[in-house]
Amino acid sequence: MLPSHSRSSVALSAFFALLVLPAAARAQPAPLEGFADYVTAGMEHWGVPGLAVAVVKDGETVWSQGFGVRDVRTGEPVDEHTLFAIGSASKAFTSLAVATLVDEGVLGWDDRVTDHLPGFQTSEPYVTRELTIRDILSHRSGLDRGDQVWYAMDFEREEILERVRYQPPTTSFRSAFGYNNNMFLAAGQIVQALTDRSWDEVVDRRFFTPLGMTRSVTSIRSLDGVQNVASPHVEIDDEIQVVPWRDIDNIAPAGSIVSSVSEMDEWVKLHLAGGAYGGVEIASEAALAETHRPHTIIPLQPPWSLMAPEAHFLTYGLGWFLSDYRGRKAVAHGGNIDGMSALVGMLPEEDLGIVVLTNMNDTFLPYALMHRVFDHYLGAPEGGMRDWSAEMSTSFTQLLAAAEAQAEATREARAAGTSPSLPLESYAGTYRHPMFGDLTLSLEGGGLVARRHTAWVGDVEHWHYDTFQVDWRDGTMPEQLVTVRLDAMGEPASLVMQGFEGVFERVDEDPGG
Repeated sequence: MLPSHSRSSVALSAFFALLVLPAAARAQPAPLEGFADYVTAGMEHWGVPGLAVAVVKDGETVWSQGFGVRDVRTGEPVDEHTLFAIGSASKAFTSLAVATLVDEGVLGWDDRVTDHLPGFQTSEPYVTRELTIRDILSHRSGLDRGDQVWYAMDFEREEILERVRYQPPTTSFRSAFGYNNNMFLAAGQIVQALTDRSWDEVVDRRFFTPLGMTRSVTSIRSLDGVQNVASPHVEIDDEIQVVPWRDIDNIAPAGSIVSSVSEMDEWVKLHLAGGAYGGVEIASEAALAETHRPHTIIPLQPPWSLMAPEAHFLTYGLGWFLSDYRGRKAVAHGGNIDGMSALVGMLPEEDLGIVVLTNMNDTFLPYALMHRVFDHYLGAPEGGMRDWSAEMSTSFTQLLAAAEAQAEATREARAAGTSPSLPLESYAGTYRHPMFGDLTLSLEGGGLVARRHTAWVGDVEHWHYDTFQVDWRDGTMPEQLVTVRLDAMGEPASLVMQGFEGVFERVDEDPGG
């Protein structure tokens, strides 16, 4: 799941559980009776401006509808053809692209990454030597996140992978689940190396074209002049606001696809049919099945467990989250990127799938709707249909409360009455991290301003001692604490920044003081 950066954001993805009578003992329900009312009530509760849903059952699209508006400023309606970012639901396209190369015999799941990207390195030589295609597609590299190397930055795909070698491991190799978008970028670069075509071209030729996904694209740069496109929305200072689309081409294989439910339902049909579409094999059943098999155990703990409140187990396949839901195997992946939340979910044994696309940041509503649709076709649980939207709202509120309690503890630990060790102009300069690049502090109008890139511009205020708070001017980015470290001569020598691993070393004198 791609990261999202609103001040109250929690990027999440996962699935479910419980028991149900065998399919043969159930009568088929009326097609989603009352579902539209449930969607609209959920949108009002969660503050979602626009949403589209498609449901696939037994190889047919049985529901495809838009709700709400594409943009709160214009009020233009959403329909089933409206384009949204699908975020990390793009990862399954990358894993299936790899699967087609396995079919062709040019690659194996257990090939080493360096077999196909000879220059690829991690911070540990052993991991560099042993890391496989299966490892990078199942989030078990030992590296967690590291998203700041690409998010709102101008590093190209090749440079991002070069910088990964400076990220320290979070866990030992293959010992734990560590969600890492950069590893999916590596997979996309392997696809390019083996096909002599960019990941974008491969996705278009192998999936978009044969599935008739004519409006789907892998870059927002392709949206110029395109009609019926949703605008991203986030909640900032208790107000739902439109924010610009974020160009994430540099991490595209992990989450850049833009599509509609009227086209993503064809993608679901491909998976439910075992890799065939319209009688043509796009991927072999065996290769596709490998992407739907568990590879990495995910602890049933927040945040992942919040999307699987009844699950007995949760694992990651290759580009998919896998769990049990009422005695069935559930296959799903969410997506969150600035101002958009998405979900693709399936119960393959029921030949059932759903796509939910929204133009609201980090909302649980897609998961609530998925559960509702699953319950509809499995039959209402004992006691009647559960209100998943209400239940997940309670979980979300608890998560936000825990985050706020942690933030309050940080505020309470702030020492009153302290001053910086040096005049503000002494802190101005460039501080460099081998993975994340430069952070520049400059004196402007009597105060410090922090810059990492055109999007990362923030006003710096003293917190306590030699720690400062950066309030990024882009409202989707969280405030962060920065601590400047002095050398033996009492001069600023380096800094550490909240949310960034490692140290930024000072590399030059004041550029703006």
